[in-house]
Amino acid sequence: MRASVLLVDDHAGFRRVARRLLESEGLTVVGEAADGREALARARELRPDVVVLDVLLPDVDGITVAEELAALPVPPRVVLISSLTRAELGDRIDASPAAGFLPKDEFSGLRVAGLAGLPPW
Repeated sequence: MRASVLLVDDHAGFRRVARRLLESEGLTVVGEAADGREALARARELRPDVVVLDVLLPDVDGITVAEELAALPVPPRVVLISSLTRAELGDRIDASPAAGFLPKDEFSGLRVAGLAGLPPW
């Protein structure tokens, strides 16, 4: 069974490209969200295996969203993404409940799956 993914980023163009990459590499994108509040609502509704979550969102920062997702009865695995580097984001990434962090310029379905701890397909 293919893992289900909720893709959260405020840039529609990035979501389009990311969806194609994820689906071409064996993951199923079950939904998208453009901000943190929508991400939380969609995660509760869709119950994805993985949430690919931009750190910099227009309403609520992605790390705060990751913390709220971790409190769900069945929390998804979260992979944080950003156009900023880990060094630019500081210790907040390591302190978050996310399974991992991936710079957008290194984005791929295989990297997302690996960070989320999904079995190889």
